[in-house]
This record gives sequence, structure tokens and C-alpha cells, in this order.
Amino acid sequence: MAPFTSPFTMGISDQDGFTTSDPRRRRRLLDRVEEAGLDHVSVGDHISFHDGSGFDGMITANTMLSSHDRLSVLIGIYLLGLRHPMATARQLSTLSQAAPGRLTLGVGVGGEDRREVSNAGVDPRTRGRRLDEALMLVRRLLTGEEVSHEGEFFRLDGARILPAPDPGIPIVIGGKGDVAVRRTAESGDGWLGIFCSARRFAETRERILEAASDLDRPTPSWFGVNVWCGLDTDPRRARELLAAKMQGLYHLPYEKFQYIAPAGTPEQVAEFLLPFVESGAEHITVIPVGSGVEAEIDAVAALREQLVRAVGTTRE
Repeated sequence: MAPFTSPFTMGISDQDGFTTSDPRRRRRLLDRVEEAGLDHVSVGDHISFHDGSGFDGMITANTMLSSHDRLSVLIGIYLLGLRHPMATARQLSTLSQAAPGRLTLGVGVGGEDRREVSNAGVDPRTRGRRLDEALMLVRRLLTGEEVSHEGEFFRLDGARILPAPDPGIPIVIGGKGDVAVRRTAESGDGWLGIFCSARRFAETRERILEAASDLDRPTPSWFGVNVWCGLDTDPRRARELLAAKMQGLYHLPYEKFQYIAPAGTPEQVAEFLLPFVESGAEHITVIPVGSGVEAEIDAVAALREQLVRAVGTTRE
């Protein structure tokens, strides 16, 4: 494996805390994120996940972008297959006008809760094909050109979205396996992994680069990973906090995640993340679980410092 030679960015996903109804507290928290040396905030997207929970990714991204003047926002991931591409392209154009160059869109098929898909009016069996068609249309619409299309799911007649985002909005693909490789190689600016090992991350990245080369497409240049992390000075407490959070959200025991969702001190979690950086993950997003929002931000900052030190020891 080639030595890591490029800097990585690190962001935080702490949606429950950042979506506070108190705008002053929200701005203070985001200022704390920037002061901690973190590069971006990541927001998720669900219509109605399992017990009805979730946040609309576009609305939350707008809240974050309008609450801070410098931090970038990653939507990771947006369930594009459950939305109409015209509405999505318009939202992206609007966000780009308000915060040019500060948004990255991650898209994926979702489906962990099949009722979320079906209750949105989409047949779960078609969600992958629907995502592919919507993704193609969003990309075309964001160029500002007129688009006419007759497809399996969507029909557009002389559709146009202006102004086109300038600079363009990177669109990265979430997911794993053969479909994620194919979709990223065909339509993505990069890939956003989650729930994978560093070995699997490295393998998927190489497969994407090879597949894109075979298609004679521009080489995807954005590779990142989202990682759930329990963080506390007491490793046992970190595990307890993370287990309770993940079990409540995913309705699965933490043992299903323990090898891909680390818990411990910032130094211990940095050891887990280092192989991802060495494998080409240039964008790390930590989904932290700790004793409170401020403590989580500080713990991710400490984690970043540990990882920077570790990466420095591996450079040529």
C-alpha cells in the first residue's frame, strides 16, 4: 500500500445537538466545532426511520450553513431515490446560492427500514433503479441545461434549473459492494463509506478507481468514511453510551457493530481510524456518542489531534 501523503479532513455528525431550537446555542456549538479545528459538519437524512425518527437532510444542511459562515456541510447520505430530481436540483441550486462551495451531497439507496421506503410511495424493489435515474437527472439539471427525459420513473419536458451551482456541488455515493462500485464509477465524484473495515474500504476504493478508468470517466477524487464512535476518558463508559445509542436507533444489538464502530478514549479510537487514512480516506466524519454535545465536540477534537500525530509518524 502506498504511504499516505495527503492531508485528511475531519468532521463531526452530531445532528441531535446541532438542531437545537435555540439559535444562539446552535451558533455557539458550531463555533466550538470550528475552534476545535474540525472541517465540516455532516447531517443525515430520513423521512421516517423505524420509530418515526429522522431529519430532512436538505433542511438541516440549510440550517447549518445559515448558522455558520465558514464550516462546510456534508449531507451523508440523502435518500435521493425517495425524492423527485427536479425538487432536489432546485434545493441544491438554492443552497449553492446561499453558501457557494460549502456543500457536498452524499446520496444512497437506504432501505434499512423498508417501511420508510414504501411509506414514501416507492416500491423497495425498485429503489436502486430509481436512485440511478434520479441521480443522472440531478446531474444533468445542475448543469443549467434544458433536460427532456422519458424514463422508467420520471418524465421531464424541457426542464431547467437556474442558476447552476458555481462552483459545482460534489456528489458522492454511499453504500457498499458491487452496486456502490458501479454507481460511483458511472456517476459519482467519489465514495462515502460507512459500516466497513479499513481493509474493505481500501478494496472498494481501488475497485472504484479501476472501474472508472475502464469507463474513461474522470477519476473519482473524493473518498471518505463515516464512523460511529463512543468517546470517553473511561473506555467502558464509552462502550455503554455507544451501545445504548446504536441499539436504540437501529434496533440491533451493539455486538453487530462493535468491530466497525469503536468505543474508547480518543487515543484508542485514533488507532482504529489510522488504517482508514492510510487506505486513502481523506475525509473522516465521526458520529460521536459521549456525555453531551460539548463533550463530544471536544472528544472529536482530541481524536483529531491523536490521528494527526499518528499520521505524521507514517509519512515519508
